[in-house]
Formats: sequence, structure tokens, C-alpha cells
Amino acid sequence: VQLQASGGGSVQPGGSLRLSCAASGVTLFYHTIAWFRQAPGKEREGVSCIRTRQATTYYDASVKGRFTISRDNAKNTVYLQMNSLKVEDTAIYYCAIARGHPITMYALQPSQYEHWGQGTQVTVSS
Repeated sequence: VQLQASGGGSVQPGGSLRLSCAASGVTLFYHTIAWFRQAPGKEREGVSCIRTRQATTYYDASVKGRFTISRDNAKNTVYLQMNSLKVEDTAIYYCAIARGHPITMYALQPSQYEHWGQGTQVTVSS
């Protein structure tokens, strides 16, 4: 199983980026996939996740209304569209596959996830 995260970059506050998480060796449709981020000196935190089949989505309060997670089954890829970016969104972003099917209250807990991608840097600054 391999996850390849891409799409990071440097933008000004208010800008947008779209991250991609391409998978090989696994069919993302059958798994809960999440995006996490880790800023320097901080713990890794869950940003958003998308469940199997019906593609129910969840968001951390800090990004709700600004970020959108989606899945392209044909491309076996999960995306994170990030709009209205803020300086505090600066971090390395990782995608990961859940171990099993975590219940809602644990859906954004890093401990529930395995098979992590390598991360992509997002920098928001003026």
C-alpha cells in the first residue's frame, strides 16, 4: 500500500490549493481516508476524512466551510480543496488510511490510521 500526497505550495492568505492523495495497492473506495496536518512544534491533527461508499465527510472545526474533501473512484485519489487559506493553516499535510472503520468521535484521531503518505508542505504567508 502506498499513498502519494501532492499539491502543496506557497500561497498568500485568502488563496487556495488542492491537495491530492493518490493510492496504489489499495482501493480507496473501501476505506475511510483522512487528511492530517502537522505544524512545527505541534502535534499532528486531523483535518478531514471521507468514509467508504456513501462518502460521508467530516471536518475539524478549524477548517469547516473552507476545506472540502472528495474522492475520485476512477482515479483512486482523494482530494482536499482548501479555500480561504489562513496563516495558521501552514503545515505539512498527510493523507492516511483508517485501520478499520472508526466511529465518528474518533474519525480524526491519528491513532485510528495506518498507511501514511509522505506529506506535502503548505505555506500560507503574506
